[in-house]
Amino acid sequence: MAAVTRSDSSKGRMKEMSDNVSRRGAADMGMLLMILAFAVIGGFMFWLNGQAAAERQAQLDAAAARAAAEEEAAAATVETVAIGDIEVDPTPYVGTKLRSEGAVASMLGTQGFWLATPSGNPFLVSWSAEAFDGPAIAMGDTIAVEGVVTEMQELTLVEWSTAQTISDVDRMVAEFATHYIDADRVDIMRGEGEAEEGSEGAAGGN
Repeated sequence: MAAVTRSDSSKGRMKEMSDNVSRRGAADMGMLLMILAFAVIGGFMFWLNGQAAAERQAQLDAAAARAAAEEEAAAATVETVAIGDIEVDPTPYVGTKLRSEGAVASMLGTQGFWLATPSGNPFLVSWSAEAFDGPAIAMGDTIAVEGVVTEMQELTLVEWSTAQTISDVDRMVAEFATHYIDADRVDIMRGEGEAEEGSEGAAGGN
């Protein structure tokens, strides 16, 4: 009878040990599965973030390309307006970049000149050193200019005087101008429609 009891007790302990091993195995397997699940989810989220970043970059690149194309198209379609039309009524053109041509009636300081108009009232053009790197402009030259029609301000005259690009006499003459072309390109015309080495640059005023 005692032998049977010991045998049953041994079987019970073995079953208990087996159950403990099974539970530990199940717990270890559950932990491994949890770690694997976290790894899969983490990898998926990383992939999603990468896709979103790539999409955002593609959108930014596309927007930059559109802006560049629009800017290039705008630069290629600068309107040509007769200098006489600008002189008669410059108001509609204020703030507009345009192209015009005419003969130099006289110079104004070191970075400005007056273009002759059919009415006899010359129109002022101001340019920066960066806007022209060709030979010296002289009276009688036929000039093509590109720039923005700008309303004359007292501050503009002060800036020109301070920069010493106009003299006191030039300033008194310039005060008669209500508007001027702030040019970022100046070309001396040689022959029919042929330009002489103008250069593009940021206009800095007269």
